[in-house]
Amino acid sequence: APAPADAVVLFDGKDLSKRQVANGDDAKWKIEGGYAEVAPKSGSIRTREKFADFQLHLEFATPAQVEGNSQQRGNSGVLFNGIYEVQVLDSYDNRTYADGHCGGLYGQTPPLANASKPPGEWQSYDIIFESPRWDAAGKIAKKANVTVILNGVVLHHKREYLGNTPHKKNGNYDKPHPPEVFVELQDHKNPMRFRNIWLRPLGAYDQP
Repeated sequence: APAPADAVVLFDGKDLSKRQVANGDDAKWKIEGGYAEVAPKSGSIRTREKFADFQLHLEFATPAQVEGNSQQRGNSGVLFNGIYEVQVLDSYDNRTYADGHCGGLYGQTPPLANASKPPGEWQSYDIIFESPRWDAAGKIAKKANVTVILNGVVLHHKREYLGNTPHKKNGNYDKPHPPEVFVELQDHKNPMRFRNIWLRPLGAYDQP
């Protein structure tokens, strides 16, 4: 389906000009057939522009040829500011740790259901993200929260992040940042595919 009229199109299947790697260089993922495929070890790619409070839509497909198990199967992630992650994984008939499943808030909260399709099939994410806010003294005033819908199934509804989402560590809000964040797709050394990526800003949050 086409992006809504008020959406910012982040990837239309033709080029990745609105994406960059961490050092600012152009994204080097492969583009063909209307999708972008992760070129392993080419680096995660993030938006050049930053946004606060938005709906993000994207479609992804895990590799049709299954290799490995658990986190070694088709693996990626959607990260906001590089620190708040929604996991992307081939979770179809694939045992792994609970908060590492597709749709999990990585390292924190498992998804409410496993709504994953078989490997190689296109799947859709709609993610509503609200950025955290800190007060003038640097104390957290509003935690980040997220609503995650995978293939039409709600996996989280306004679920608060406990903080950032490091691997095997507790998250925190010790490092304040502006509400505007970049949106990153992770290179986890798997040839994941992405298409039809757009974002709708939802307006500024009213400060307390």
